Amino acid sequence: MVRLNLLAALQFLTRVPIRLRREPSLPAAAPWFPMAGAIIGFAVGAVAAGMWHLVTPMVAAAVAIVVGLLITGAFHEDGLADIADAFGGGWTVERRREIMKDPRHGTYGVAALVSTVAVRIVALGSLPGPAVMFAAAVSAHVIGRASAVGLMLAGPTARHDGLGADYTRLLRRGTAVVGIAVGLAVTALAIGWWVAPVAAVGVVGAATVLVLARRKIGGISGDVLGACEQVVECTTLITIVALAGRHVLWWP
Repeated sequence: MVRLNLLAALQFLTRVPIRLRREPSLPAAAPWFPMAGAIIGFAVGAVAAGMWHLVTPMVAAAVAIVVGLLITGAFHEDGLADIADAFGGGWTVERRREIMKDPRHGTYGVAALVSTVAVRIVALGSLPGPAVMFAAAVSAHVIGRASAVGLMLAGPTARHDGLGADYTRLLRRGTAVVGIAVGLAVTALAIGWWVAPVAAVGVVGAATVLVLARRKIGGISGDVLGACEQVVECTTLITIVALAGRHVLWWP
């Protein structure tokens, strides 16, 4: 069952062609999102660390971020863009929900997409060495997805249909908490005591997204979860840049 849920999480969050023998339960797979993030982050970090020896750090970071986008199919980025368009351009709750359903992206959405990619490239490329780049990529992807799971536990749904509502309604609280705890343990293994400030900043980022979502559309949705992952992934990388400038990573 554990293997099935992890594979289901990877199937849902990535474009990796994973075939399962039976239909997975997405609410059961949701607590495994942080571990799926660890696998994605491992791939991104490995590319960044490997290319650091061949090209400049910024180029290595850019290629690694693009690899991450290819693996995930820009899944969370699409949610961020939808939220940016809806929250920036909608004047009523109903209009914001209509904008979120529109597959096209407007100025706010495009600006959000460009911003998140730019921040991640610059932050990852600013880190002092391949080991820190690898650890940062793993941590950012784990904490980003752990924050989305936490948001499912903390926030009301914005509507009674959609993936966000399904996850929140059927998610088992105990299993979700364990999934978040495992994600934090993996992050601690990657960056040591840095996990404390990284997690704290992640909580602030997720809480900010939740407050905006409740004010703008009444609660969380699938797009809000994607936006939360992106915000926290960026804040995690920025926090690690600040820490790496003053402290040494514990394991190199």
